Formats: sequence, structure tokens, C-alpha cells
Amino acid sequence: MKLCVFDFDSTLMDGETIDFFASKLGVEEEVSRITELAMQGELDFFESLTTRVALLKGLDAKIVDEVCKNLPYMNGAKEAIIGLKAKGYKVVVFSGGFRNATGFAKNILGYDADFSNVLHVKDAKLTGLVGGDMMFDFSKGDMMQRLQKLLGVSKADTIAVGDGANDRSMFTYADLKVAFCAKDILKREANAIIDVKDMKQLLELI
Repeated sequence: MKLCVFDFDSTLMDGETIDFFASKLGVEEEVSRITELAMQGELDFFESLTTRVALLKGLDAKIVDEVCKNLPYMNGAKEAIIGLKAKGYKVVVFSGGFRNATGFAKNILGYDADFSNVLHVKDAKLTGLVGGDMMFDFSKGDMMQRLQKLLGVSKADTIAVGDGANDRSMFTYADLKVAFCAKDILKREANAIIDVKDMKQLLELI
């Protein structure tokens, strides 16, 4: 068995889910600024995530789901996943974003599993709290190791694809490390770079 792990936001999806939420509350500029600093590696991921989610307090949960059902997927994402599966890969998403988005997209893009975070909801509104699988800078690497052991997949048979600083930890455990339209901090640790928004180019690297 072989394994390919994708980041979600700005990798399989064209944009940042949390920025779409923020626009509904008029806090998009502030949230986008923090997102950018986190993806550049200039802010601790846990602190940036909890700070951004706190700014979403009061957003209607129905709006969250509506946004997640209308996200713009990256050009070539579905075709790349189909191609990977045809080559015998299990395809998994690790996202510092949210289950509302990755769970819905799973049925559209066709990946096998998703590990992400959960927005806390009370009285049908976001409370500004968050928890889940991908809360820290090290989370993706930690989950990669556990998944490899569970599936019996080696580093040599693993691909990691991402765009930001919090994808570095999973690069450690993959032989093919793909920086997709990525920040410089991630490009420095990649051994393959795709600089155009066409995920089908991934298939040419395999």
C-alpha cells in the first residue's frame, strides 16, 4: 500500500476556509492577516488558530455549513485524487481547518479519510472555541507516523502535499515532499515544487 496526504486549505481547496467564515462577520481582514503570518511560520499555529476562531464567536452554524458546501476546489484536485487511487494510493487529508469543510469535500473529491478540527457550537452558534486532530505545529507529522504504522506504509511509499508552515512536520515522514503554490518556508523543505494552480501536475511527479 502507498499513501498520499494532502493539506486542504489552499491545496485541495482554493482559499482558506476560515477567511470565508470571517467575511460573514466582517472580520476577514484581521483573520486573513493572522492566517498569513501562521502560514509563513511567523506565528505559533495553535495560538493563531485559537485566536482566529475566537473572532468567529456568534456566527450561525447554518452559515458555516452553507459556506462549506460552496467552497471553490483547486483546479485538478479531483482528477489528481482519481489518478493517485488508480496507482494504488490511499489518499488522506490533514487539515488545520475544519471538519465541516473536509467532511463535505470528501464525498466530492473522493479522498479516503480526513483529519481536521471541530468548531464548538452551542445554541446553533459558534462559541469561539475549537478542538480536534490538527491543533498544533507538530500535529500533521504526528498523525502521519500513526497512520503509516496503522496501514503498514513506509516513508518511501508516502507523499505529502501542502502549502504552509504547518505542513513541514509531515514532510519529515514522506519521501516525496510537494510544495504546492507554497510559502517560502515550506518550499525550502520540499523536493518538488508546483507553482501553478493545477493539482494534476502532481501525477507527473509520480
